[in-house]
Amino acid sequence: MKGELSVNEKEQSVLQVLNVKYPLVLQSATAVTGEMYRCQAGDKVYFARVSHYMPYEVQEEEVKLLGYLRNAGAFVAPVIPSLDGKLVESWDSAADVHIVVFAAAPGSHLPLKEWDGEVFKRLGGVIGRLHREGARYEQEQGRAEQIKDWIENKEYQFLRSIPQEETVIRAAAQQVLQEVRSIPRNREQYGIIHGDIWLENVLVEGDSLTIIDFQDCERHYYLYDLVVPLYSALEYSFAGQGNIRDYGQRLAENLLAGYLEEHTLSSEMLSYWPLLFRLKELFVYNLMHLYLNKDELNEEQIRIFNLYRMRIEHNIPAVQLDYDRLQRLVNEHVLAGKRGE
Repeated sequence: MKGELSVNEKEQSVLQVLNVKYPLVLQSATAVTGEMYRCQAGDKVYFARVSHYMPYEVQEEEVKLLGYLRNAGAFVAPVIPSLDGKLVESWDSAADVHIVVFAAAPGSHLPLKEWDGEVFKRLGGVIGRLHREGARYEQEQGRAEQIKDWIENKEYQFLRSIPQEETVIRAAAQQVLQEVRSIPRNREQYGIIHGDIWLENVLVEGDSLTIIDFQDCERHYYLYDLVVPLYSALEYSFAGQGNIRDYGQRLAENLLAGYLEEHTLSSEMLSYWPLLFRLKELFVYNLMHLYLNKDELNEEQIRIFNLYRMRIEHNIPAVQLDYDRLQRLVNEHVLAGKRGE
């Protein structure tokens, strides 16, 4: 969008363009974030993404994948085509700004304290199905060239953003990147993942879970899609009433159990869980450097920066899991599969 518009002016501009380009009669468009708008049409709700975050070709690949996943029974939000039949519409082609409109997915954000083991088991199953159908998508459609390997995304270019003077963290980042890049890749363990399954990207309705916001989908180790929601839960959903280590272990076991019902995971791959957890922590730390102005940090942001610095410099994991118990879950699943053959 051109010029410096107020939030209200942007909302009115979005509303006008959507009503011209889409078979919708919208009464309102309210900014949720800088690029996402909640739109109302009678009693129906839609979300419009107006973004230059990714090029047109990447967004087009994303919505093609979403359509395939939805047709395969995965719980993802439907994309609404424009009057011209386009799933990705142009807003300002010169500025590479494009529109994608989603029908509101069923469900709502679960109160953080309700993220328990049973919900995490269902979430694991949904993630496993996404991985299984994502692999099938490429088998049937050919390689999705526009979906890049994780290391190509700027958010993983740690050494470009972490200051030179932070020598200990830069050394740790370089070591973690080298170790992750050396993990063997194969079709069973590496492919298209969501990449950003924080708890706020999951909607819950009864026993059904829908994952939203696929614009960060990438090629990565499937295990990473299990690391992210657990990391999110440990940071945001634990509200005391016990030990956070026990809470993390319970969620990890249930997440893994649900996943194994839908997709394979080798015992060898599981051994990389601590390494990928460390990668996620560095990823979040790098995001803070990318998107926060270090000269305008408030006290809370400084505190968070320093908590991350202490954990990363001293190699203190966010949570200590009993990986032997997780390995037993994988081994038991493999044995059960062999008995069923």
